[in-house]
Amino acid sequence: MQIDASITEIINQALLEDLSHGDITTEALIANNWQGKASMLIKEEGILAGTEVARQVFLKVDPELQVDILMHDGIRVKLGDIAVTVSGSITSILKAERTALNFLQRLSGIASETARYVEAVIGLPVKIMDTRKTTPSLRTLEKYAVTMGGGENHRRHLGDGILIKDNHLVALRRHGLDIKGIIAQVRHKAPPNLKIEIEAKTVAEALEAIEAGADIIMLDNMSLDEMRQVVQLFKGQALFEASGGITLANVRAVAETGVDFISIGAITHSVKALDISLELEIV
Repeated sequence: MQIDASITEIINQALLEDLSHGDITTEALIANNWQGKASMLIKEEGILAGTEVARQVFLKVDPELQVDILMHDGIRVKLGDIAVTVSGSITSILKAERTALNFLQRLSGIASETARYVEAVIGLPVKIMDTRKTTPSLRTLEKYAVTMGGGENHRRHLGDGILIKDNHLVALRRHGLDIKGIIAQVRHKAPPNLKIEIEAKTVAEALEAIEAGADIIMLDNMSLDEMRQVVQLFKGQALFEASGGITLANVRAVAETGVDFISIGAITHSVKALDISLELEIV
């Protein structure tokens, strides 16, 4: 991945958490001239993501370290694989260890969970997408990890698309606007190149949104029968996104209703980090 200024700042802030007061243990026990080699060891099967971020963490702590990426992002890894090796000052390696692992484990966990959903709907014409339910300040990295797992990104920020949700509707209806009026207003005021997506909780609301000219209908927490009914009635008139209550147990059934997209907050907000450790050798 491309390490731009925003990601560099994320790395800097993460290192500041650990090193703002130094590393008392390492500095008290490890001589500065001791050399070693460390391996980032995979301890369970999954999809790798974040290797370049981990590399940059080590180099930020000590530009003299030799960091080699042996397995690249998007690759399926298994127990015993070595993703990255680091050679040089043991003091520097130990100072960077936890921050580098935190990034690599977290992002690999997201990529791995995304891949499970993608694999669950294989063969069906549907896209697995993320949401904005991301860790504060880490959205860029977490959405990158989703793509490494085979998923696609929904909105990256609030200026990245028009999505009229339930709380927008509550406020607007209180001021006398119906769905037709809401769609007309946003078409008049928003950039013309953006598609208009609107949330619908019932078949009737989906019909109203279709008649108002929405481009994408988010079917929010609908039953399988309701989703299937909406898609069958209005296929070709808009695109359909399923959202809410999606799990690995039901994602294929949701996909089989014919929706175009399935958005899943859990692939970023509730994932388990991939088990990866850093093993040190003395050289």
